Amino acid sequence: MTASSEWEDLLARRPSFREVLAPLGRVIDAWGSWSDEGFAPLVCPIETAARLWSKGEPLLAAAPLSIAPERVEPHFHPALDVLAGIEDTEAFTGAWDSGEIGPADLLPVSGRIGALELQERCHLTQDAVAFLAVAGLRPVLSAYFGGCQELVDGGPWDLGICPCCGAPPGFADLLEDGRRQLACHLCNTRWIVARLVCPLCGNRTTADFVRLIAEETDEGYAIAACRACRGYVKELDRRARWNAGSAIVEDWGSPHLDLIAHRQQYWRPIPTLIQLTASLSNQRS
Repeated sequence: MTASSEWEDLLARRPSFREVLAPLGRVIDAWGSWSDEGFAPLVCPIETAARLWSKGEPLLAAAPLSIAPERVEPHFHPALDVLAGIEDTEAFTGAWDSGEIGPADLLPVSGRIGALELQERCHLTQDAVAFLAVAGLRPVLSAYFGGCQELVDGGPWDLGICPCCGAPPGFADLLEDGRRQLACHLCNTRWIVARLVCPLCGNRTTADFVRLIAEETDEGYAIAACRACRGYVKELDRRARWNAGSAIVEDWGSPHLDLIAHRQQYWRPIPTLIQLTASLSNQRS
């Protein structure tokens, strides 16, 4: 099932969200324009992966991605439409069109998405940079690391950033055996992390953990937050929602949960519409 068809299934379950989430639907539809033709995915020996992971480094650290800007440009257009009226993207589009910045500037660096220089040069918030990176690069990064999931499944990685690209987690799933699996929105990698640790700051003090439960109609959905760093990740218990969609579809399709977290002043590293529009409100206040 494609991301677009999953998205339609979710909107059928939540028809009241259809209008407000329409811009994100266009971002997801644009991913369908990606073609693997002429594209070489990463082939990583298990020894190389083990060496990198033993040092806490993602695979991208030793295997930089090189992709022509024109191959991903169609993915950025609907994302820039989402940001219209929220952030001034003129500097970003100008620098992109002139070749001064490119896809590599949006890749994760040291646990954050996008180079700080890009953010400062283009006068964008970190939320805007992270959103553009996910919207524009997810198809190519998913293809690049598509053959690495088996390595991850058998590897020793237990950090809160993606073992393939180094991005912070976008969502969490509770699997049938009760383990917590984090999902990367940037490259679609999934990895297991202990439940009694904050994936955003590494805090292991259970008294700092907050679990906000959704309404009865959203059984299985929750917000896993940390008082130490004030960060949160949305979580879905797949035992209660076995027919739910992929992580990014379930995340983008549940803005009401982000609103709950936002009202209690929790933050997340990869934004949804709630965080993007909140940035606009902060700029105007």
